[in-house]
Amino acid sequence: MDFRLTEDQVMLQEQARRFAREQLPALAAELEATNRPVPHEMVARYGEMGFLGINVSEAYGGLGLGNLEALLVIEEFAKVSAAVAFPVFESCVGPVRAIEHFAAESLRQRVVPRVCSGEIVVAVAMSEPNAGSALTDLSTKARIEGDTVILSGNKRWCSGGGHADGYVVYCRFDDVPGAKGIGAVYVEKGTPGFSFGPQEELMGFRGVPSSDLYFDDVELPLDAIIVPGGGFKRLMEAFDLERCGNATMGLAQASGALEDVVEYVQEREQFGRPIIEFQAVQMKLAEMKIRVEAARLLIHRAAANAEAGIPSVLDSSLAKCYANEIAREVTGMAMQLMGGYGYSKQYPMERRMRDAWGWGIAGGAIDIQKTNIAAAMVGRRFNQRAG
Repeated sequence: MDFRLTEDQVMLQEQARRFAREQLPALAAELEATNRPVPHEMVARYGEMGFLGINVSEAYGGLGLGNLEALLVIEEFAKVSAAVAFPVFESCVGPVRAIEHFAAESLRQRVVPRVCSGEIVVAVAMSEPNAGSALTDLSTKARIEGDTVILSGNKRWCSGGGHADGYVVYCRFDDVPGAKGIGAVYVEKGTPGFSFGPQEELMGFRGVPSSDLYFDDVELPLDAIIVPGGGFKRLMEAFDLERCGNATMGLAQASGALEDVVEYVQEREQFGRPIIEFQAVQMKLAEMKIRVEAARLLIHRAAANAEAGIPSVLDSSLAKCYANEIAREVTGMAMQLMGGYGYSKQYPMERRMRDAWGWGIAGGAIDIQKTNIAAAMVGRRFNQRAG
């Protein structure tokens, strides 16, 4: 058991940190002000730099590295802002991995290399008005007629909605209740019958577009099927990696806040000396550091245990749950130490705090992760619908 990063991992981490800190702060501020996503030309630059599809097979245009390498890069980008990191997140731990793992070769070749080059962005559409935490209640339907798949229904809370070029849509292939009929299809923006609702205005996640998706008898080819009905378990296995990405995005709000506040308390003077000299400040810094390091270890353990595959639901849920919780705590403590400067929109701390709360909702709320953890502990799933 070795907790040290390899030389190659450190080099990749430093490259990502240097690029993010030198090239992205101004863009992050712009996205926060305008609520617009990373422009396609910058996403293409990410691809040129090798920051997209880090853990995707080289056969599909990725770097062919491991999940841990991908998470290292996501954290460095997300320390600047969640918005500038979102294309990296989607290419490494998001829906693209489901396409790579499960889709027909024709769809893989059509989509994955274009994501890795930064030509397109792909988002995932899971939740519905009546299916959030109870995801198996989803009602969006796909029916097969000859050599055509016809998709109907609507999705809610799609991060990337209206902006992404393609969507991995969870849907029901028959009327079998629960998970047994659920699979997923790939839908391209601009397909007839596919439209979007207005952009959501959220507390945080500015620069990460979100909207409803509407499917009015959208016709798709058969190779648009990523996973057929009955493949819900496989989709959720792939989603375990996305949990680690979500955890890392939350962690980055905390680790970025800690870096900011360590610098601040050494410069800020009160009562004639830097406030780092006060023991109360030292205690807070230590508490924040403990939380950040513990969260990072849980995330990296999940990635390392998965090796070349995907993390277990227990490892990923532990990592996500803890990272989501400490992100809220650490950004709150950092804001308190910075006082008015932390609360001001002139500095990134208040944005970090708003985004930290969002990651504890997105991708499976904190309490849902706790039910996953309990289920893994006793070796069975719980029926939340039981009276």
